[in-house]
Amino acid sequence: MIEVKDIWKSIGDLQVLKGVNLTVAKGEIVAIVGKSGAGKTTLLQIIGTLDKPTKGEITVNGERLSVKGEKELAAFRNRHIGFIFQFHQLLPEFTALENVCIPAMIAREKESEYMPRAEKLLRDLGLGDRVHHKPNELSGGEKQRVAAARALMMSPDIILADEPTGSLDTQNKKELSELLLKLRKEYGQTILLVTHDKELAGMADRVIEIKDGIISNL
Repeated sequence: MIEVKDIWKSIGDLQVLKGVNLTVAKGEIVAIVGKSGAGKTTLLQIIGTLDKPTKGEITVNGERLSVKGEKELAAFRNRHIGFIFQFHQLLPEFTALENVCIPAMIAREKESEYMPRAEKLLRDLGLGDRVHHKPNELSGGEKQRVAAARALMMSPDIILADEPTGSLDTQNKKELSELLLKLRKEYGQTILLVTHDKELAGMADRVIEIKDGIISNL
């Protein structure tokens, strides 16, 4: 499903990743842990095509990402990868429904096709009565569920979550952990998540640790 081969990443004189190798199977939930600055988020961003490695290769479903141009990468990212960020990254002027629709809008789908799909996702995630609320009218947990619905909008193969519980209280952290398991069960996504949350990491199929830019426990 995902193959990371000998990934190196330098930023100026700083070597952030140092020859990372990783294979993730379809439908697997993998938690990436490690201290701040270890390279976790950088690796996630490279897998998600938001950043490029200095050296190495990422392959997703047999497709080599290094041979794709910027437009191809953007289209690939929109169709195959969903993102859940720590602080939701919802547009404040848009309703929950409109935020969820953004990936379909980018893909230039017809509104008549994507709107019912977005509404169903929000209902499935327990937000049927919050569809027309804007982010400032939602709780932290509700915002994160809207972000999850947006990540699912294009039925991606992969969900990448960067510290998804970082801004949540204990109850909402528990609900998000249960939600990620539900997504895998009902939608079949492969999920990679970066986290400092031991309980969230504990629900993953596998936990890998990055120390000083190297995976230390494979």
